[in-house]
Amino acid sequence: MKLVFATNNLNKVKEVQALIPEHITLLSLEDIDCLEDIPESQNTIEGNAIQKAEYIKTHYGYDCFADDTGLEVEALNGEPGVYSARYAGEQRDANDNMNKLLSILENESNRQAQFKTVIALHLENKLHTFTGICKGEITKEKYGEKGFGYDPIFKPEGYSETFAELDLSIKNSISHRGNAVAQLVKFLNS
Repeated sequence: MKLVFATNNLNKVKEVQALIPEHITLLSLEDIDCLEDIPESQNTIEGNAIQKAEYIKTHYGYDCFADDTGLEVEALNGEPGVYSARYAGEQRDANDNMNKLLSILENESNRQAQFKTVIALHLENKLHTFTGICKGEITKEKYGEKGFGYDPIFKPEGYSETFAELDLSIKNSISHRGNAVAQLVKFLNS
């Protein structure tokens, strides 16, 4: 089975490739010559994932899946949420995003947060969604060199390390994306 993963984020492709069963060939956007920016104009994480999957199915004809992920901070009423990637501006710089969030939370005692990933799968002309959540908290400073995005400031529940300090295998076993991908894989295997 061939499936397109509708993302240009090579970190995501690497993470998901490690979780997908061997009988599924994962194609990137580059593999199908999709070089344009796929629209993400919805106001929810679910909406963006569905929009991206439908775009690939409509314009390229492939069975595919797309994900969207957001960091939802309790004290900020779920922000940055759907705007996580461009929280500090359209340049989509992870350090700028983390610095902005740390600055806003500087005097905040409630640092509870969660990562939420929604995967939208377009398979055989049917749409399916899978949601993964990882609860944790925002640290007061950055720790670790691994991962990407907000990983250096997100400490998952039950761990003393941030995502950026954990081995990829541990992160995948507990993360929002790992959880959503596990649901996707279970569905594809059934």
